[in-house]
Amino acid sequence: MKTAREARELGKRIAALVRAGEIEQAYTLLTPVLGERTPFRLLGLIGEPAGAGPLEPVNVFLDRIAAERTEGGWVVIGKTLGQQLARDPVGAFARCRGYIIAADVWYGADILGERVPGPALLTDFQPAMALLAPWREDENRWVRRAVGVAAHFWAKRTRGERHAEAESLLTFLSPMFEEWQMDVVKGVGWGLKTLGRYYPDIVAGWLAQQVGRRHRALMLRKALTYLSEEQTLKVSENL
Repeated sequence: MKTAREARELGKRIAALVRAGEIEQAYTLLTPVLGERTPFRLLGLIGEPAGAGPLEPVNVFLDRIAAERTEGGWVVIGKTLGQQLARDPVGAFARCRGYIIAADVWYGADILGERVPGPALLTDFQPAMALLAPWREDENRWVRRAVGVAAHFWAKRTRGERHAEAESLLTFLSPMFEEWQMDVVKGVGWGLKTLGRYYPDIVAGWLAQQVGRRHRALMLRKALTYLSEEQTLKVSENL
């Protein structure tokens, strides 16, 4: 699999088989691609057409992919679920959470977080935050990590253009500043790092209010990455 055209054509063939209920045949077409070092961009193009199909057979197909727990499979799953967000956001979030748990590895959480809750925040901010809110306290560490990944995706795509939403997102992340589990800290810290890159003044003010709370050093270090020396000093004054 080398070109976008090939990926789209394969995606259409797979989607047609899925619509017809031919799940194993669809997976047989996908298997060689998952066994190669296929770029994530092409895997996403393969997954897109299936996302427009009827939910029931598509979700059976996604379960089939998830059963093999391949890295590329999570990309296809994430892109397919992302296509379902407009018509079934609650279901797409629920299925995404289930697949994050099934993946049980950091890259599964990151891949899915960047393809389902992240894009949802970008296109429908407040409803997406409502769906994402329970994930902050989820018992599964990878689900909690995905909250930070989603924030990273949102910040990367908005590139400093949505200040009011950035403030809301930081307020949303405030309960997670005291997170102690390191896999989660890395994900939330990644989100704060990217927010700091594109919204440094807002993040600096927010951090100044947070640093007096119990927190991991790594969380603060990531959040400070892109702040100026002056901003960092002001934050440090509140330690």
